[in-house]
Amino acid sequence: MSAGFDSFRIHRTAIWGFGREGQAALAAIRRYYPEKRVALLLSVEEAQRWDFSGDPYLELITAEVTAGILGQYGTVIKSPGISPYTPACDWARFRGTRMISGSSLWFAEHQRDRTICITGTKGKSTVSALVAHLLRAAGQVTALCGNIGVPLLELLHAEPAPDWWVIELSSYQTADFMGVPAVACVLNLFPEHLPWHGSEERYYSDKLKILAAADAVVLNGADDRLVALTAAKHGYYFNSRDSWHLRDTQIFYADDAILAVKDLRLSGRHNAENVCAALMIVQAAGFDARALAKHVASFYPLPHRLQKLGARGGLDYIDDSIATTPHASVAALQAVAPAAVSIIVGGFDRGLSWTHFVDAVQATPPHAVIVCGANASVIIDAVKARMRTIEPTLAPSAAPGTLAITVVDDLAAATALAARVTPRGGVVLLSPGAPSFDAFSSYAERGRAFARFAGFGDVSEVEIAGLGIL
Repeated sequence: MSAGFDSFRIHRTAIWGFGREGQAALAAIRRYYPEKRVALLLSVEEAQRWDFSGDPYLELITAEVTAGILGQYGTVIKSPGISPYTPACDWARFRGTRMISGSSLWFAEHQRDRTICITGTKGKSTVSALVAHLLRAAGQVTALCGNIGVPLLELLHAEPAPDWWVIELSSYQTADFMGVPAVACVLNLFPEHLPWHGSEERYYSDKLKILAAADAVVLNGADDRLVALTAAKHGYYFNSRDSWHLRDTQIFYADDAILAVKDLRLSGRHNAENVCAALMIVQAAGFDARALAKHVASFYPLPHRLQKLGARGGLDYIDDSIATTPHASVAALQAVAPAAVSIIVGGFDRGLSWTHFVDAVQATPPHAVIVCGANASVIIDAVKARMRTIEPTLAPSAAPGTLAITVVDDLAAATALAARVTPRGGVVLLSPGAPSFDAFSSYAERGRAFARFAGFGDVSEVEIAGLGIL
């Protein structure tokens, strides 16, 4: 047992949040300390959802979590979505409370395991799943886990242990990172989750913590911000002419063409760059990436990531609900070009600039932009500051500098309008550029709703292939 779990023996302990991560934390504690008193800090809804009668050593606290409550505990295991950068958390830490994530507890137990840790603002799930796919093609028993869908603590005592752990980490999980990765990769850096981190600078700093103790570092050579912030690191760079990079319609290693983009199931330039990242990661891990590259062709896109739902009424429908930044929406537009596309954007407002999106639609206007969600006015104002606007119709808006854009009440109305105004043979693209929390519990729920509104029925959740240990 590591010092991480040993501390529970002497400290009053609380688990803050009882989603999947919180449940995994409780199960891990119960393995070591079946009769330890543990407090659960959770919402009234969470308390009503579960039957806790089988565990008499639990104390349920549904009151607002304050500094006074946190300060009563020596260790608090918090769910990833809860920011540690609040006055209440600062005060509790000052009084001696240790705030820790389930991911950090796992790393404390697995310091000597071969781990590949992947983070970034965009693309980390696809790259993580692809790296696992390639390692398995190389005959390696591989765990695919972390932020991608299987909490690390659920695999705390995996028997037999895998050859490799491929771990996707969000910025919430890298904030208190204490692992020693064999390979650590940061794919890119764009402003995101700023309310949770408190500032753009701390968001970047929290992301980059996975690089500190890594044996090998993989970085995006085309991300100027990332390159500048990691200038002191000696790393393997993808998107670099002397390594894995995209050139025209081919993926190259240095000057050798290795893969044709047309042979991939993944759409868009950004996904071709994700392939370059995955190949660079397996190479940094010591594998023959050139030999493994052929297996990229058998990799399927993940759900809600430029997922082709099918055709209805002469239109193709694409679910890119995972797009929670304006940069991601721009990448989606580029992926479906040159089709006539009506893009649905908008959602929870977290203060991000839409300038990059406006630049993109000004240079290459889609057929229509349909906006809904809490940040609709932010998007409309950003567009109107730079472009003339008209209402979307079936006729193309050919006037230079003009964009067909409108605001509707919700996703159902947006999908219906897109179906009316998009020319036959065109594309209706959900790529919101914002989180879903203003109207849906998750990007997955938003994607399923879009499929239903588009006429594809109640689409059951498609699990990401390859999760867990295979």
